Amino acid sequence: MRRWLSGIVAATLVAGSAACGGDSPDDNIAGTDSGATITLWTRAATESVSKAYAETYNATHKNKVEVTAYPNEEYPAKLASAAGARSLPDLFAADVVFAPQYASQGLWLDLTERFGALPVKDKVSPAHVRNGTWKDKNYAVPHTIDMSVLLYNKDLYRKAGLDPEKPPTTLTEFAEQARAVDKLGGGVNGTYFGGNCGGCNVFTLWPSVWAAGGDVMTADGTASTINSPAMAEVFALYRGLYEDGVAAPASKDEAGPTWLGALQSGKVGIAPAPSVWLGIIEEKTDVELGVAPISGIDGGESTFVGGDSIGIGATTKNADAAWDFLAWSLGDEAQVEVIAKSKGVPVRTDLATNKYSSADPRTVTINSLMAKGRTPYAKNFNATYNDPQSPWITTFRGALFGDAGKSLGEGAAALTASLKK
Repeated sequence: MRRWLSGIVAATLVAGSAACGGDSPDDNIAGTDSGATITLWTRAATESVSKAYAETYNATHKNKVEVTAYPNEEYPAKLASAAGARSLPDLFAADVVFAPQYASQGLWLDLTERFGALPVKDKVSPAHVRNGTWKDKNYAVPHTIDMSVLLYNKDLYRKAGLDPEKPPTTLTEFAEQARAVDKLGGGVNGTYFGGNCGGCNVFTLWPSVWAAGGDVMTADGTASTINSPAMAEVFALYRGLYEDGVAAPASKDEAGPTWLGALQSGKVGIAPAPSVWLGIIEEKTDVELGVAPISGIDGGESTFVGGDSIGIGATTKNADAAWDFLAWSLGDEAQVEVIAKSKGVPVRTDLATNKYSSADPRTVTINSLMAKGRTPYAKNFNATYNDPQSPWITTFRGALFGDAGKSLGEGAAALTASLKK
């Protein structure tokens, strides 16, 4: 029902966009700081960063950005409803994998001319720019960057006799080190993963396939190649860790909400996770973390370049003011003093090394992965992979806890059918 609603209201919006100028930006390419009140919507996962951007911008501009956040699972339906009522906010951010869908449906204004005039246009996260592009036009820019990495508990490594400065360089080593930590017992588990979370598994398992030189979809996002030997090896490794009790029992039913809490407990040795959790965990606990890239079975490095894209709502009356904020958000001040200062990943490739990241080798490791990672591009990504009723849920659950060969074979066909819708 939610996917049906989203498609219907988006089609309605596109049909009427010509009447309100929804497909064309205003003439002021540079943006306007005129004292306008700008509404910005975001999902809960990005709320803190969005508010940090807004607070810093508001302190030095006449325009004022007001941020409203909605629960992650409710956000797509909220946007669909607003689009149907022709009442989208001036700006809205969304998971970067949703960007091709929203761009194709006309929910954002065309930013091609504005973005092309920016002096930093060639230094902005390539993966995010690509996902915000539809039929050679730019509709969204990066808002946040979050990448998948391995986080490991250095204290547990020491207790297990492992060198805390020598994290795994292959997925095979990852499993070996997880097993070593698991032997500590006392409620300690070697690893943890989201075994009932579609987005979690896309984010953390796919990079191991990319690191091995493989892929999970065709470049245009219309066909699945999930039944590859490389993917089968990754699932087999995680399946073995669960069956042997190295992965925490709760991994099987983890749908996302308690994933962070498991790592914050200090009882997990090493696990794939969002890079932003480095700062969150260390700020709230005494856990000392190490960071390592996600690798393939025999080596290599990759990451899922996630985070959020942001664009100007197609029904806005404040396009110039909204663009003033977006252009500012891509500048040095925002990326260094708002993002890098809080241990975030700048959306600019030329700012990966900065005065804040250079003080923490772990941050340098994270930032350096942007050039090695990927962001999947598919118009129907959400319904295919993220939705709780998606064919991906059935596929990866079967591969992890059932008949792997059958699940990946049948899953590839079901995923392809969904991607083509």
